[in-house]
Amino acid sequence: MAADAIKIKQWGYPFIKIKLGNNGDTDVLRIKAIREAVGNEIPLRIDANQGWNVDEAIKTLQALAKYDIQHCEEPIPKWDFMQLPKVRKASPIPIMSDESCGDEHDAERLIYIGACDYFNIKLAKSGGLFKALKMVKLAEANNIHLQVGAMLESRLAMTAFAHFSLCSPLIEHYDFDTALMFIEDPVTGGIIYEKNGVIKVPETPGLGATIDDKILSRFESVKI
Repeated sequence: MAADAIKIKQWGYPFIKIKLGNNGDTDVLRIKAIREAVGNEIPLRIDANQGWNVDEAIKTLQALAKYDIQHCEEPIPKWDFMQLPKVRKASPIPIMSDESCGDEHDAERLIYIGACDYFNIKLAKSGGLFKALKMVKLAEANNIHLQVGAMLESRLAMTAFAHFSLCSPLIEHYDFDTALMFIEDPVTGGIIYEKNGVIKVPETPGLGATIDDKILSRFESVKI
């Protein structure tokens, strides 16, 4: 993980996101190794993916405070969201809700109980732009800062996410890397991944992205 972090820094990306949640004590050692490898000038963000229980989350987050972590995504299981306020209160690291915040109804509940500092909005969770915009309005009214994330979508969806991300100044973080993992890119137009993690958004009408018909014709199809 430390070796990968060095590569990410050398590639010019502005921050490093680390997946944790396997074991709290080991996770602290992982972050220690990464921070020692990359130094203190590049921000680190962590995502526990619901992997810790409440006590483990508090202990781990407190132990990670000295490593200058920007925020932690979903430290405990989403079904245990009523315990998020306890974790948030004890944590020196800001808490971001991801799996526990699917749509505007989830967002409203989390705001009401004071569960988190950030929402991670994903269009695949919210059901589309209409509900995602409702989540943004709730966040703006309650000073909840935002990240827009993704699952494993292509650049077609990532282009929609990028357009959406420009709708509010509270959307501070963008997690659009999974399209870079595809063996083949079937999309024509759309966002462009430039150096140092910069994404260029098209200004053409609509999304500005389409699926190449020649590539699409090679895919498996089902007629109903």
